[in-house]
Amino acid sequence: MTAPPAGAVVIGASAGAFDALSAILPRLPHKFPWPVLVVVHIPPDKKSLMAELFAARCQVAVKEAEDKEPLCGGTVYFAPPDYHLLVEPDGRASLSSEEPVHFSRPSIDVLFESAADAFGPALVGVVLTGANADGAHGLRAVHDGGGTTFVQRPDTAQATMMPQEALAACPAARAMTLQEIAAYLNTVGGDA
Repeated sequence: MTAPPAGAVVIGASAGAFDALSAILPRLPHKFPWPVLVVVHIPPDKKSLMAELFAARCQVAVKEAEDKEPLCGGTVYFAPPDYHLLVEPDGRASLSSEEPVHFSRPSIDVLFESAADAFGPALVGVVLTGANADGAHGLRAVHDGGGTTFVQRPDTAQATMMPQEALAACPAARAMTLQEIAAYLNTVGGDA
């Protein structure tokens, strides 16, 4: 069995997610060392095209996460519609159909909290544009676990509530533009 990744990036977004992610994911280099797990709020009865759309735009591999799949560096994993995406302690993805959180399944909080437990200080959490409070508690869990936390600057977000709630719950998070977040992500994992 392969060793779990040295670290990971978790990203949560809702309203305005496609445009926000378009400023970040295509800028990840081909040899990005860590897995990137993404939760976007999508209605449960809709097929998600996120993985398909970003696969054509990104240098890294992009796919929808599968249950019990080992996480690999250089891959972006999107949560499938109507499933929570979690990280197991051994670095595998896990899917759950437990109750929605903040009316959302997948929930950003669920992903961030499980990833914080799995990766601790080697986790980067990013909350982007969105119109509810999902992600705020999860970002706090990333911070409390020693991870690095970023929030899209609310004044640059298509929907400001999610970044504002995340900053309120986790005041230590750095508010940055999408371009600044993308530039920072290009520096992670260099010493892994």
